[in-house]
Amino acid sequence: MTPDGQDADRLWAALGDPMRLRLLDLLLDHGETTASALATELPITRQGIAKHLLVLQRAELVQARHAGRETRFSVLDERLAQARRQMVRVATRWDDRLTAIKQIAEAAHDATRAADTDTDTDANANANANANAK
Repeated sequence: MTPDGQDADRLWAALGDPMRLRLLDLLLDHGETTASALATELPITRQGIAKHLLVLQRAELVQARHAGRETRFSVLDERLAQARRQMVRVATRWDDRLTAIKQIAEAAHDATRAADTDTDTDANANANANANAK
């Protein structure tokens, strides 16, 4: 796998967990804070928070700064913006694919309706011909 592919995998894995997304939200709300402070707002232990923060650090979404005995965490804004841009690109590709699928489905539906109309017209013509023959 390419370094870019590994980087994207780390990013998507980090963002794919609801608890990590909640941690990012809290960090964005509070700014720089500690794992202990975050643990007071979440239903998991401080150790659980620390493990999630490590995943976010490895994905370069969060940075740690040591201040005395504390480790303070904050969001890396540029990396979060990069993640947002990647998500927009993925969403755009999916929108394009869904639009193409919709067009194919509509064309198939229109073709079926046209075939049904032709069949009805032929049946009516045959019925009229039979009625006139009598």
